[in-house]
Amino acid sequence: MMKISKEYLLLFNAITDAEEALSQLRESLMAAQRQAEELFMDEKEADPS
Repeated sequence: MMKISKEYLLLFNAITDAEEALSQLRESLMAAQRQAEELFMDEKEADPS
């Protein structure tokens, strides 16, 4: 089995953590977009003029 250096393990773990954080941020932004669209549509239905 090939030994992986500490530097590569550190980098791999940092990249993995960053990917997870970005994925969570993406989900959060998508949820905010959906909420904004719903608010916009609700406002438009309440005042159709």
